[in-house]
Amino acid sequence: MGVGVVGAAVLAAGIIAIPYPGPGWLIVFAGLAILATEFTWAKRVLGYARGKYDAWTDWLGRQHWAVKILVLLATAAIVVATLWLLNAFALVAGWVGLEHWTWLKSPIFG
Repeated sequence: MGVGVVGAAVLAAGIIAIPYPGPGWLIVFAGLAILATEFTWAKRVLGYARGKYDAWTDWLGRQHWAVKILVLLATAAIVVATLWLLNAFALVAGWVGLEHWTWLKSPIFG
């Protein structure tokens, strides 16, 4: 039971961290590896996910620099959108005296 709880927690943290700079995919694979020690479905998912990740990085490596820039911009847009939705911009605006910038507030938590 402990392996399932720890593995699920690590996997969830990795999924949350994927769009952000850092080791998001590494954390996902670590969570799946923990789960794979006890669950056969996790072992199958881990093998499948590794294959898809390798295929994605190989494909991206073969692309023109413009495609790489577009992927980078899409990733940055996801990061900015999630930070805005989680109200991070309004929090920082409060630290620097920009509370009156209401457009920084999240529609969910604002």
